[in-house]
Amino acid sequence: QVQLAEFGGGSVQAGGSLLLSCAYAGAYPYSINYMCMAWFRQVQGKEREGVAFVEPDGSTNYADSVKGRFTISKDNDKNSPYLQMDSLKPEDTAMYYCAAEKKGGSWCLAATDFMYWEQAYWGQGTHVTVSS
Repeated sequence: QVQLAEFGGGSVQAGGSLLLSCAYAGAYPYSINYMCMAWFRQVQGKEREGVAFVEPDGSTNYADSVKGRFTISKDNDKNSPYLQMDSLKPEDTAMYYCAAEKKGGSWCLAATDFMYWEQAYWGQGTHVTVSS
């Protein structure tokens, strides 16, 4: 019904940048322009953490730890959300996941905890390593 695949992970030095993309496939009413999209990250042994969120109307929200450094965007024509990561820090090292959920209203920006997204659609993840 919905498929996601992340691209763009890799290794970078602290202060550097990476652009993550997520190839999204979903037919109406699950086409990307109707979906709440998010990027989460997970360090082994820790719970998955919400990083950035974008509503169908383009409104965004970010975890405090990445505000001012990361930018989430969504290109409906290319069926892809993106996560531009700048000023990377070693603590940004993690597996990054793209997620999609069909919810209305302002749910997307309020539901920043992983427990609200457990039943969402997920990609397989792409790893980011930031060295000091």
